[in-house]
Amino acid sequence: MTQVSLRAVREDDRARLLAWRNDPAVSAYMYGDHVIGQDEHDRWFDGMAGSDRAAYWVIEVDGAPVGLANLADIDRKNRRCAWAYYLASPSVRGLGVGSYVEFWMIEHVFGGLGLEKLWCEVLLSNEAVWKLHMTYGFQREALFRHHVIKGGVPLDVVGLGLLAADWPALRPALAERLRAKGFSIAD
Repeated sequence: MTQVSLRAVREDDRARLLAWRNDPAVSAYMYGDHVIGQDEHDRWFDGMAGSDRAAYWVIEVDGAPVGLANLADIDRKNRRCAWAYYLASPSVRGLGVGSYVEFWMIEHVFGGLGLEKLWCEVLLSNEAVWKLHMTYGFQREALFRHHVIKGGVPLDVVGLGLLAADWPALRPALAERLRAKGFSIAD
């Protein structure tokens, strides 16, 4: 059975995260369109510490770091936040790791943080990811046309949202689906 866990980002992740952020398989789906230099990365990495508007976790599979998940724009007044993740290791793609991370993040946001809305933005061309979000109950709330320029080409972005009120009806079937894939999910 594949063991997936999320742990807080540590100082010894600094170089790994820079490599991941510049990996073409990861950066192809990010908004930025340039190679991230050490100074820019260090400012981003150092900005993680002590932020009450963002949180970052390294995704591990069987104890090995394979990706990053984060919450951003945490807004306690309006009880919402955004999220994103990537799997940098090609060896874990297609194993259900993304599904597990999605479930974990939803549980954390609605249960642990007590927020009422989780939202995200995904390049329209990243169909596998926005369809995964929709499998988890996210609804398409927006289409941002020509929202990002990558390689000189304007790209559309899909805005998706999930409400805490909708999660209890969706959770049992999604938990069972993950259990059937061998993941440990509490009732």
